[in-house]
Order: sequence, then C-alpha cells, then structure tokens
Amino acid sequence: MKKLLKAFKGYHNLLFLDFEGTQFSHEMIAYGAIFVSIDKNGKVKKKKEAIKKYVKAKNQVGKFVENLTGISDFDLRRYGVSFAQALKDLKKYCGINFKKTIFITFGPHDMRILNQSHSYNLDADKDILNIIKKNYLDFQGFISEFIKDDNNNPLSLSHYLNIFGIEFDGKVHDPKYDAINLEILYEQFMEKKDVVTSEYNKVLANKNNLPAPIGKVVKKLASGENVTAEEFQTYLKDYIN
Repeated sequence: MKKLLKAFKGYHNLLFLDFEGTQFSHEMIAYGAIFVSIDKNGKVKKKKEAIKKYVKAKNQVGKFVENLTGISDFDLRRYGVSFAQALKDLKKYCGINFKKTIFITFGPHDMRILNQSHSYNLDADKDILNIIKKNYLDFQGFISEFIKDDNNNPLSLSHYLNIFGIEFDGKVHDPKYDAINLEILYEQFMEKKDVVTSEYNKVLANKNNLPAPIGKVVKKLASGENVTAEEFQTYLKDYIN
C-alpha cells in the first residue's frame, strides 16, 4: 500500500512493539519486540527472533494488571532490568539500523507508557527515546481508516486478525505474542488487498459525515450500483433546494 510505504519514509526496517505498564503510574513493566526487514513493496524479507524483556518500575504493578498479564512485582525484582537498560537492549536488538527503523505499536497507549517511564527514569538515553518517537507509527490508527466495525469503531488486534481469517497466536497481553501478532497483521494487511478493499467498501458505505449528495453517490457505488452524472446533478439540486 502506497500510503503506508510513504509513512515509512523510505526505511526498510520495522520493529513491532508492545509495552505492558503498571496499573496506576503506567510505567513499563515489560516489552515484546520483533524486528523485520522489508523490500521496496513492503513485503517482509527477513525476521529476527522475537524478544521479551521485564522492566523494573518505580511503582507497583497493580492487581488488575498482574491478573491481566501474569506479570508480578516479584517477576520484576527477579528478572527485570532498569528502564534505561531496557532501551539500550532494544537498540542493540535492532543493530546498526536502529536510526532507520520504523517503530510500530497497536494503539497510542504504548507511547504513553514510554513517556511515563521516562518521567520516572530521567537517566534514560534521550537520543534513543527521540528516535523512537520520531519514527513511530500507530498501526491501529492506520488500519482503522480502512477496516472498522459496523459502528465505525476500530477493532482489537484479535478481531483484525479474524477479519483476515487468522487466529491470535499465543497468549493475549503477553508483550512478545502481542508484538508477533501485530507483525502477522501487518503482513496480512499488505498481502490480502482484496480483503482490505472489501472492508474499506463497507467503511465508505457506512460513512455518515459526508455531504449528503456525495454520501448518496458513495453508498450506491459501494453497494455495486452505477451512478451517472445526471443522477449526481439531481442529488445536488435536491440538496440545495
């Protein structure tokens, strides 16, 4: 898709990310990531093995998040690294292409976790943070332009996968599997253009914020009907008069 490739700024490296955060302070407690290289058409050429890291937080995980993710304060004390170290490890995982990588998450909350974690850890490398923020893409925000539910709302990661006939692989809210499945969704989106076209047809047919004459034309075209120039002029006259 040309629009998505344009958002990649000509870069050919993508890092699919998922962050889990504490219940109240929204500090990072874990991240999952998978690094891929793409060709000029956006097709995945090569993947690294996905990783998962625990990250120590200044505040407690919280019972709700512990039940949701299976991550406890004990896990962070035993296996976690500092936020500053977590960023360094992420940069090392990307390798020499770190500065020319697009960082992709599902939804904007991951960036909130990144910012909140930095506010509690001012010793973290700002250059690493700035590169991530500069080259960041919210894939949920992007895909929801073309695929939505019947009420024109974005879908969950699992539901988007289902649209393409794919079941979520692994445990939901495990950051490693969330990142892996986000990468799978990207590949499905890029490969199954017929599915995207069909779903976008539905989105256009359900749009309610178009000017009335244009809305009538779009709804007819989306349902497979033809609209003549004369019909469009009739819609315009009816709307104006």
